[in-house]
Amino acid sequence: MTEDMARNVLRRFVNSKRCYGNRAAEELIIQELKQQTLYRYRLQTFNETRLSESTFEPYTNTLVDGPQNGASPCPWNIKVQGPRMFQEDQKKCRVPHSSLVKECHKCHGRGRYKCSGCHGAGRMRCVTCSGAKHKAKHQKHQKRCQMCSGTGRKRCSTCSGRGHKTCATCQGEKRLLHFIQLMITWRNNVHEFISEHSELNFPRELLSKATGENIFKDQNTLVYPLVDFPYPEISLASQRAIGEHNAAFASTSRILQQRQTIELIPVTEVRYQYAGKQYLYYIYGMENKVHALDYPERYCCGCTII
Repeated sequence: MTEDMARNVLRRFVNSKRCYGNRAAEELIIQELKQQTLYRYRLQTFNETRLSESTFEPYTNTLVDGPQNGASPCPWNIKVQGPRMFQEDQKKCRVPHSSLVKECHKCHGRGRYKCSGCHGAGRMRCVTCSGAKHKAKHQKHQKRCQMCSGTGRKRCSTCSGRGHKTCATCQGEKRLLHFIQLMITWRNNVHEFISEHSELNFPRELLSKATGENIFKDQNTLVYPLVDFPYPEISLASQRAIGEHNAAFASTSRILQQRQTIELIPVTEVRYQYAGKQYLYYIYGMENKVHALDYPERYCCGCTII
């Protein structure tokens, strides 16, 4: 990273910000370039979990795959097409030979139930005249209620005057198809470790989104911890991450694939002078992102600082 490169990177960054002035980027005096390289270790464990639960749906006279066709297979013996490795997904499927038709427990096989608003009558007392059929205009004169047309009763708004409502559980079909549903979840679990560097006053969370140069990749059903890596803290991070993932996922799910990588992330601290004051900014990642928290020509307009 040369001074010209550092200046050009800052110019592009400032020009992309609506509330940043470019005068400081043009006139700053670079005093020091401090270049560092951080290591990012990443372990990805792609696992699959399967959970089964009893459920039901309205029965619409479809074919029933019940116990008469054989015993239901165990959850892990059911073949399901999964996603590509390290791509998360979720699927639901019906367990073979687990279906059974029963009468709807909510409406007891009637397909409907009495309206609770009108108790099956279809009409209710008019709330405007309280069933009196008229409204008092003066003490000696009465006016017929216009809301109920003088009948004292109105059509029930809950059931639209039918006196009953369609059962929401069976949707009027009177019977339910009970079956066992299998919920399959594929999840990519990520453990990340970035090497420490006490000399850099840099937000570490930004490094997670930065692109690095890949120098090591190991992918298998189960990977082994790194041994004798030139930086011991990376080896320790590998041993700790693999141990934690295997303990967390091996007993409750099926580990399909693991992948561990090591990347080099370049970080350059640029110290500069502008208008007699000292400032700094950081250039990081292979894409040369900029973090300039104290840029001198910054105006308040609601822009997010990155």
